[in-house]
Amino acid sequence: MERKAALAKSGTKTAGLLSALLLLGACAASVDPVATAGTAAPEASPSAPSQTEIASAVSAGITSGPAIASFAINGDKAKSGLQSFRTSCPSLVRRTDNSGLTRGEDWKASCDAAQSWPDNDARQFFESHFEAVRVGDGKAFATGYFEPQINGSRTRTAEAQVPVYRRPPNLVDVDLGQFSDDLKDKKIRGKVEGGKLVPFEDRARIDDGALQGKGLELAWASDYIDFFFLQIQGSGRISMPDGSVMRIGYDGQNGRDYTAIGRVMRERGLLEKGKANMQAIVEWLRANPEEGQKIMRENKSYIFFRELTGPGPIGAMGHPVVGRTSVAVDRNFVPLGAPVFLDMEHDIADGLWIAQDTGGAIKGANRFDTFWGAGEEAAQIAGGMSSNGQALVLLPKGTAARLTASAPQ
Repeated sequence: MERKAALAKSGTKTAGLLSALLLLGACAASVDPVATAGTAAPEASPSAPSQTEIASAVSAGITSGPAIASFAINGDKAKSGLQSFRTSCPSLVRRTDNSGLTRGEDWKASCDAAQSWPDNDARQFFESHFEAVRVGDGKAFATGYFEPQINGSRTRTAEAQVPVYRRPPNLVDVDLGQFSDDLKDKKIRGKVEGGKLVPFEDRARIDDGALQGKGLELAWASDYIDFFFLQIQGSGRISMPDGSVMRIGYDGQNGRDYTAIGRVMRERGLLEKGKANMQAIVEWLRANPEEGQKIMRENKSYIFFRELTGPGPIGAMGHPVVGRTSVAVDRNFVPLGAPVFLDMEHDIADGLWIAQDTGGAIKGANRFDTFWGAGEEAAQIAGGMSSNGQALVLLPKGTAARLTASAPQ
């Protein structure tokens, strides 16, 4: 395959697609927010843990937030939130909560009520069944993601030369917590060779053909850079020559570390000061195809896909994520399926969200990635989303009291 030609190829691009990399990679960092209505500053903890000890919401500490009735939640946002919460319930009541905040049975009452609660009275549902808590200091940072659409083909053609691979059958996920309590919540991926677990091929080796001839090609993309960005998003759409659209979703990762190439390019002075946006990054990659390919290969992480035929894309809970409602979180700090209230400097992200997804760059307390759906508007909003603010997690009533009572004095 001629990678250089695919990398250098230009063509019509979606503006939002060009915005994805920096915000989902280089800007996956941290924050200082603003306290606004309904989010009073937390009380200081007399024995706050060090950063090295903060591995979960419980170790970060929680404080009670304001009454949910004081939140600025509009009716449409509440309705969509109730519908997504209802979708999450089958997993929520049986899922192990890595954050340590809740148990499966804690959610039973609210999930039972959600099944018959009228959508047009959704705000009252959240007021009746939940209480707000602040994890740590509540200072939040939010980015955005969307479902991109790129050009391609189901079969290899002269215009579509970049393989979109299925999950390889020899890719193995290992839960190390099954072998040692000291390794609880630690997972690795690799492959078995000669009776040993070894690292799976990285991006460079896969690009150079390590998976060719294995029948893993799900489709073919027309442009390497476009597909690189779609991999960062984790799902997307491929527009076919006949006008049909193939939707693909995340089906595994090669186990290699993610590297944000936007940060790499800034550190090397490859982007002019004040021009470290996505358009500038893509322009540089296309103007410098050989060096650009080397830089993209520094992100050794590689995503595998499956075709989606139902609603979607599918989030980390195994349920469809919904634009303007679903948010990706670090499951060590927010229970997957829990409602979250954001009050951000970028007002469009304000309001109720449901934690239904995770992300490689979404790590730490109060780190969020808001999902905006598909299309040009979604791409523009997600591409411009990089905002500080305050976050509150909504937990079943009585949770805060139970956690406080069980906490060591």
